[in-house]
Amino acid sequence: MDEKFKKPYDPAETESRLYKAWEESGYFNPDNLPNATKGTFTIMMPPPNATGVLHMGHMLGCTIQDVMIRFRRLQGYEALFLPGTDHAAIATQARVEKDISKNEGKSRHDLGREELVRRIDEFVEGSRDTIRKQIRATGASCDWSREAFTFDEARNRAVNRMFKDMYDAGLIYKGLRIVNWDPKGQTTISDDEIVYEDEKTKFYYFKYGPFTIGTARPETKFGDKHVVMHPDDPRYKEYKHGDTLTVEWINGPIEATIIKDASVDPEFGTGVMTITPSHSQVDFEIAERHGLGSTQIIDLYGKLLPIADEFAGMKIKDAREKIVEKLAAKGLVDKIDENYQHRIATAERTGGIIEPQILNQWFIDVNKPIKERGNKSLKELMLEPVRSGAISILPDHYDKTYYHWIENLRDWCISRQIWYGHRVPVWTRGEETMVGDAPSGDWKADGWTQDEDTLDTWFSSGSWTFSTLGWPDETPDLARFHPTDVLETAYEILFFWVARMILMSQFVLGEIPFKTVYLHGLVRDAQGRKFSKSLGNGIDPIEIINKFGADAARISLVIGNTPGTDMKLSEDRIKGYKHFANKLWNITRFILENTEGADLNAPLMENDMALKAALAEIAADVTKDMEAYRLYLAADKLYQYAWSELAANIIEESKPILAGDNPEAVASRKATLRHLLKDLLILLHPFMPFVTEEIWQSIPETEGMLMVAQWPN
Repeated sequence: MDEKFKKPYDPAETESRLYKAWEESGYFNPDNLPNATKGTFTIMMPPPNATGVLHMGHMLGCTIQDVMIRFRRLQGYEALFLPGTDHAAIATQARVEKDISKNEGKSRHDLGREELVRRIDEFVEGSRDTIRKQIRATGASCDWSREAFTFDEARNRAVNRMFKDMYDAGLIYKGLRIVNWDPKGQTTISDDEIVYEDEKTKFYYFKYGPFTIGTARPETKFGDKHVVMHPDDPRYKEYKHGDTLTVEWINGPIEATIIKDASVDPEFGTGVMTITPSHSQVDFEIAERHGLGSTQIIDLYGKLLPIADEFAGMKIKDAREKIVEKLAAKGLVDKIDENYQHRIATAERTGGIIEPQILNQWFIDVNKPIKERGNKSLKELMLEPVRSGAISILPDHYDKTYYHWIENLRDWCISRQIWYGHRVPVWTRGEETMVGDAPSGDWKADGWTQDEDTLDTWFSSGSWTFSTLGWPDETPDLARFHPTDVLETAYEILFFWVARMILMSQFVLGEIPFKTVYLHGLVRDAQGRKFSKSLGNGIDPIEIINKFGADAARISLVIGNTPGTDMKLSEDRIKGYKHFANKLWNITRFILENTEGADLNAPLMENDMALKAALAEIAADVTKDMEAYRLYLAADKLYQYAWSELAANIIEESKPILAGDNPEAVASRKATLRHLLKDLLILLHPFMPFVTEEIWQSIPETEGMLMVAQWPN
């Protein structure tokens, strides 16, 4: 028996050594796998943001993905687990700008675009190196030879081609539409980059001619010239659509027009509202339906424009009460609710309060029929594969949520006013326009200028499943590994990333990007709270790995963790699974000590055949669970077998047999124990790869690495 079993299992000594051996073996690359006869199985790692370090949510995702990959590799599939990182443009630029401001007292405008981007590139490379080391520490068996980055040259080629193809199909256009504007970050942002915060504020009721209107934002009302009501509201049947009336307002009398629109809720407030199309999505849509004009009230820095007269140049918060005082002096304040609760939209990265604005931006039309795709719109292409079952979402109750979101999807704003990221690939020279790759030659010297905006990161990451395989070239990898098998990610980005990957793949390739979407929940603390700096309840995955080992952390994240459900995690829970790793070590020590010289082909006694059959039955059950993505059940069954059956019953029952004087029974039990140990190691390997591999390589009759052994039939 190997001398190391005389000491307790030491993950710190084992894990980095084994990971290096795995990498050097080349088995992370599906091209090098022996006995891979069942076709391909592919998972693209959702690329973590290149802004710092991994958190427990990342480790959860890495673990679940790696469990799936290791299982399929053992089954004989050409298993590809492709790693990468996301340039996360807004988050990354905000992080670097914050550091520059803190350390040097400078803004991006002091540095200029070229210097800022150079510094961001430098930061990102250091951060990516940290993330690579952390992913390795989790045991993720990625094919590092195929590693990708959402902002590398290959992805830039794909982004430019994708933009051009969509532009040529009439799906990308530039136009004036309402967008989420971050006055602090000075850019548009997507819905997923918004954080809603509860706020207690005032709600004002103003007299507007014969009507009473309610608002929490009096500072936006300077340009309100339309009174909107439901066409069937009996309270206002005397008013006809298009009627006009003169009303006294903030800066004097104005002519108001009656608009009848079915979107107005008669039960809310007085059933009458004035609209501010330039600063409200709902109001903008009403104005569009009726061909109404719009007037900008607030500038891009959150200050009032000249239309506000004496309040021009003031910040919104400073002006609000002064505006109300002016209305009160005119007798136009009906009442004020002092305890109004609502949610305000803030920018996730800067904390700035979102100010909707009508801006000239680049958009993707999600409703336009696409000739090359059977005149289906992007919306239809996103809905079709989920409805048909070509893509299954786990848990399946997310289907309805997905349908609702897609059916109500608006045109997607893809331009951003930041400097880091894929530039909009549109070049102009006078009246000439080129779209796609840069004009040939020295395009700057030839008088071409490129659009200043960058693209939403979801636009580039939407191509992740196929750009990582070589598209726009027709590569062997693209033909071999696409569509991928599973996308495993957090449920909170089902719409923002998953849906857009379906959109991109359906448009570009005419096929789905993946067959199964496995959604995991959030990792919370033992009390069910989100991890946060303010609560001081965070768990650093690398600290946990250093303390308890990656295997303990991995299996603690899987057992009891059903798809789409948040899970509670504590150090005590992880510590418990460290004891399980030690239990495996001790089981192995007993078996190897007591089965030296075993004849593995010895005839088996009836009771030993029953023990092998029982484990074979568990293996078959576990296989079904794994193939149906019930990983949490599979892991728990193996845990219970190892601890409660093999350790507590079989080994205890074996002691008198092995010490007995029946040579046939001794030989049978020795062979059986070795068979049970090896099969259990294979079954547990996807969940606890390090300790199982270390034990496997210490068993005299095993050859090669456990990671490419044969899954029990």
